[in-house]
Amino acid sequence: MKKLIDKLKGAPAGSDQEEGAEDSGFFSTMFQERTDDTQLVTTWRARAQEVGAQPYDRRKGAERFAELWGADRYVASLGRAELERMSQYLDFVQVPPGQEIIGQDEQGDYMLIVLEGTVAVDRVQPWGGRARLAEARPGDMLGEMSLLDAGARFSACKTLTPCVLAVLDAEGLDRMIMQEPRLGLALLASLARRLSLRLRQVSARLSALLSRA
Repeated sequence: MKKLIDKLKGAPAGSDQEEGAEDSGFFSTMFQERTDDTQLVTTWRARAQEVGAQPYDRRKGAERFAELWGADRYVASLGRAELERMSQYLDFVQVPPGQEIIGQDEQGDYMLIVLEGTVAVDRVQPWGGRARLAEARPGDMLGEMSLLDAGARFSACKTLTPCVLAVLDAEGLDRMIMQEPRLGLALLASLARRLSLRLRQVSARLSALLSRA
């Protein structure tokens, strides 16, 4: 964690060349190190082919991203120019309806930001049924927790309508942190705020259930 904070602060690399080389791929190498026979690793490149994702106009995608994130209360105050620079680390795609863009229990190296359309977030049951947890709409993020900790996905996400998505993978996050520390810190702060809110909501629901017992 100290290495990550030093990178975000723009601290100079240490004299140990091997350590510096390791730091330059902090998030992307996490997935290589944790790969094992019991966990399915799915990259965005592979998933994009499976779901028929097509490139989306980068200028329009960047404008939509800046519009949504510029009004998001969980994002640190960033100017239009900074949001446009952040968008350079994103890929913009369009995906048809009925496509599973994130699979439950897989290990993924990417997160998605919904720019247009609606995505179902479901928990797949052992007998094959699906329990609807939420529906993601423009501005919502999907898969950010697995991007940060390289853990398995908790739920499955399927497009309900034609969708435009912004994609950030582990390699892109590494590059953003190394090349634009302020933007990398702002993005990680946004993820932390969202995850904290989610944890508080779960804790509140659990407390309510326990109080009824």
